[in-house]
Amino acid sequence: MKRLLLPPRIKVLEALSTIGDKRITIIDDKNAIVKSSDGTREYKVYLDLEKKIANSNDNGTFYKGYMGYPIVSFLMLKGIVPYKEDVAELLKGIQWKTLNEKYKSYKIVENIIKRSYKQKGRDPRELDQIMDSVMEALKNLELYTETENPQTGN
Repeated sequence: MKRLLLPPRIKVLEALSTIGDKRITIIDDKNAIVKSSDGTREYKVYLDLEKKIANSNDNGTFYKGYMGYPIVSFLMLKGIVPYKEDVAELLKGIQWKTLNEKYKSYKIVENIIKRSYKQKGRDPRELDQIMDSVMEALKNLELYTETENPQTGN
């Protein structure tokens, strides 16, 4: 088993957006399905906190070895890491795949999201605060994946 790495900070916002869009369906205590922002993909999430195992077939988890946004959104809804429902609501409708492919920079996409958030009358520093608090909570979690990357064998 391989320990999952921390995700890029922006994945916290993507997880919140997933909740705001109601793109996560909890199957049971350990399983959820998350739809991608463009609706073309479904990610299966498995989470067993007792055994410290988290698996998902999203690209971040599967290929890069970090806790992808599907895992983070499931952790949020389970109350393991913090989230704010009002913030999730304001982040719905974001086309993450389109933005990420167009700009190829998480920092640029994060700034676009913050500008949009400000246009909705909110202080973008709230997004920094929630990203910080979620990243801190994730740092304290020790999660491992059983998923084997076919490209690396890890």
